[in-house]
Amino acid sequence: MKRRAFLGTAGAVAAGAALPPRLALAQPAVAQQARVLRFAPHASLTFLDPVANLTAITNIHGFYVFDTLYAVDASLRPRPQMAEGHSVSDDGLTWTIRLREGLKFHDGSPVLARDCAASLRRWAARDTFGRDLAAVVEEWGAADDRTLRIRLKRPFPLLIEAIGKPTAALPVIMPERLARTDPMKAVTEMVGSGPLRFKTDEFVSGSKVVYERFEGYQPREEAPDFFSGGKVMHFDRVEWTIMPDQATGLAALQTGEIDWLDQVQADLLPLLSRNRDVATDILDPAGFMGVIRFNSLQPPFNRPEIRRIVLQAVSQPNYMNLVTGGDPTAWRSCHSLFPCGTPYGTPPEDAGMSDTPDITAKKRALSAAGYNGEKVVIMNPSDVPIIAPFGHVTHDLLKQLGMNVELQEMDWGSLISRAVSRETPDKGGWSLYHTWWGGAGIAVPVTNALIRGLGDRGWTGWYSNERMEALNAEWLRAPDEAGRAAIAAQMNALAMREAPTVPLGIFSVRTAYRKSLTGMLKALRPVPWNVRRA
Repeated sequence: MKRRAFLGTAGAVAAGAALPPRLALAQPAVAQQARVLRFAPHASLTFLDPVANLTAITNIHGFYVFDTLYAVDASLRPRPQMAEGHSVSDDGLTWTIRLREGLKFHDGSPVLARDCAASLRRWAARDTFGRDLAAVVEEWGAADDRTLRIRLKRPFPLLIEAIGKPTAALPVIMPERLARTDPMKAVTEMVGSGPLRFKTDEFVSGSKVVYERFEGYQPREEAPDFFSGGKVMHFDRVEWTIMPDQATGLAALQTGEIDWLDQVQADLLPLLSRNRDVATDILDPAGFMGVIRFNSLQPPFNRPEIRRIVLQAVSQPNYMNLVTGGDPTAWRSCHSLFPCGTPYGTPPEDAGMSDTPDITAKKRALSAAGYNGEKVVIMNPSDVPIIAPFGHVTHDLLKQLGMNVELQEMDWGSLISRAVSRETPDKGGWSLYHTWWGGAGIAVPVTNALIRGLGDRGWTGWYSNERMEALNAEWLRAPDEAGRAAIAAQMNALAMREAPTVPLGIFSVRTAYRKSLTGMLKALRPVPWNVRRA
């Protein structure tokens, strides 16, 4: 057996101080406030299952409540999290993962290897990377209570990368009784083994979400690094208050009603610069890619040539300047469906995009391609300020191209519910919507939902392409990085020709918080561990 060992180092302690006697009556209230972290997320938490739902807000919730066997560090390398370590047989067909001692679920039951096997089996039925792994799995099994054993039909060198991925469908571990839920149905009972417990009795969808510290959680001893390492909670409770209106959120932050505002609209940042008690920062240095996602099932975007004309008509600066308030340091053009700056983020030579496209020529091309006035419905989340401006830019662009377009404003929860509808736009369906993806989540082919051609089994929009999936299989089997890079370049070129998704550029989003908070981590998501009140 080939053994890889992972060991850790020291943890952290907390300290407090007594109040003067004259403040003794106020001490309980002050102490209670100090133990609560008040957070305003960027969107309402509508869906709770981080395996069944791919939205960023559900992903954040998933990291609070659940834990994973492996987690990535700032270099996106998987590190043991719930796992103690793993070994691989000489033929590469048997992976043995040993669990750390003392792992518990929120209901008090121990975390067992069979819970992990059932959880990974359910996750693999929903996730793109997971399905690639599941195709070669002979058995998700358990050798004993602390030893997970995965037997393969053929080698899969990226197994740990798969079960440690930080985005989209999270490979979270839940009790076996919940993990046996139909993968196509959402789990609603939130029992994880993460650092925080979900307070079902205090949850008000669209208004309030409450978590409390799980006393049975045993953090790793290593220092926290991105999503890996020790997740030490210094607060007893984390309370989310949903504030769709940015002005309301900013006012609450400045008066101290909340401690942390997830995302700040760029044009409102100057208001915060005058407040000495508030700081802003960029927590995800890789940035985000804004995108248009087409419905590839319904006319007119069931035709690749129509999608490609729209892609070539897009001017990324029009989107990026609006979402960043015109700050040239906060964005960059990227004519690629792998994020620029990542190993595969080189724009194809024939991408056909320009920051100054000839709209008149694209209008003629659209007519020549046979666009026949089919209605285009844009779903636009008015309550998500980082996405909402995109819809207005695209609405104006499609009108210039001569398309029959309608912008339908709605909240994010409604958009996500409607995005699974395959009806025609005139029967409650849709044609396109906008969103963004963290660069880390789409940096490699197997996790890049923007390009994968999985059809019914893929991301909403249901783009299907057998050649794309064949290339993905080749990428997974490639023996070295040079071979993988060459295959990824072919996939990127194919995706830009077929245009299931349009890249809108790479941008940064600032978060804002009271300066009394310290210890915030650079990570893809805003995470509460390591954060404390000074």
